[in-house]
Amino acid sequence: MKLTRRLALATGLALGLGGALGSAATAQETINLTAIDGYPARAMWVQEFSNFFIPRVNEELAKTGAYQINWMEAYGGQIVKPRGVLEGIKLGLGDIGIVTTIFHNSALPSQGISAVTPFVAADARVVAQAVDEIAREFPQMGAELAAENQVYLATGVVLDTYQMFSKTPINSLADIEGLKVAGAGYNLRYLEGIPGAAGVRGGLPNFYNMLQTGVVDAAMLWPEAAKTFKIAEVAPYMLRADLGAVNSKTVTVNADVWEGLPQDVKDVLQAVAIEYRDHVAGVAMDRATASREAYVAGGGTIVELSPEARQAWADAMPNIAVEWAKEIDVAGGPGSAMLAAYMDKLKAAGMTPLRDWSAEATN
Repeated sequence: MKLTRRLALATGLALGLGGALGSAATAQETINLTAIDGYPARAMWVQEFSNFFIPRVNEELAKTGAYQINWMEAYGGQIVKPRGVLEGIKLGLGDIGIVTTIFHNSALPSQGISAVTPFVAADARVVAQAVDEIAREFPQMGAELAAENQVYLATGVVLDTYQMFSKTPINSLADIEGLKVAGAGYNLRYLEGIPGAAGVRGGLPNFYNMLQTGVVDAAMLWPEAAKTFKIAEVAPYMLRADLGAVNSKTVTVNADVWEGLPQDVKDVLQAVAIEYRDHVAGVAMDRATASREAYVAGGGTIVELSPEARQAWADAMPNIAVEWAKEIDVAGGPGSAMLAAYMDKLKAAGMTPLRDWSAEATN
């Protein structure tokens, strides 16, 4: 079944009687859009895209009645797998979707800005707004997506903060030494300051099996995901290290599709994408405590990493933020300027970094 619609526009005519004045006709355009994500519908951000983003777009378009969207939703591998959303939208397999940017550090390096600045902000709302403001103030993020035949709408932060989930108890940094730890993207580098710890690349849908089969001893994810994917069954210990919130989802639209959309529809999609950004971040924070409680109720045990150990972990890491910024600088982008602006935004929002990653760039 061919699900792709290259923006087929069908015009429907609504006729109304005008009494003594005769009849009047109002035209309404129906736009077919296919929304995709490789993650299953139970993933929080997919649920909210279906239950919040789409209804809000429909609601806003209904105010004028000039346009309506006929949505086709395809999640959980129906069209693409989790790592395939970027390519899928690029090729037109989907018209709009949620790209998990941590899988694409080479193609979308600027999207890693919050991932390379751990131990700064464990608040999804603050990080989402700061990253999205960076995307609008600097052309880098939009240009990277344009090279993938896509238009940037908004950043999503779906995790309140990364934590460490393990098969055996972790009470200190020494307990992480020698462990194989699953992660995705830049967060694998958080392990570089811990002797013998090895990062193993994986995706959230695979973490359960990776832990169950012994491929890894632990995994870095967040409590809401641990609850949704029943991680307590295979990793009953959580080290609360508050590594930080990370932007990992970006709503994009195929550039060819975007070009053919009416301006009013573009405006609504853009506005609702920002609403979705804030909504999803709010959901992540609202569910954080309940998810930790659910993890414990499911058999999990939570251990708090001491402030001294958190500081020691942050200090032991290489400055991956400066490395990230310099790579973008060398390629002709404003990496260092973006990093400095981002850190300033987080501090202005009340965050207190354990390491001021951007300040070290001049040392």
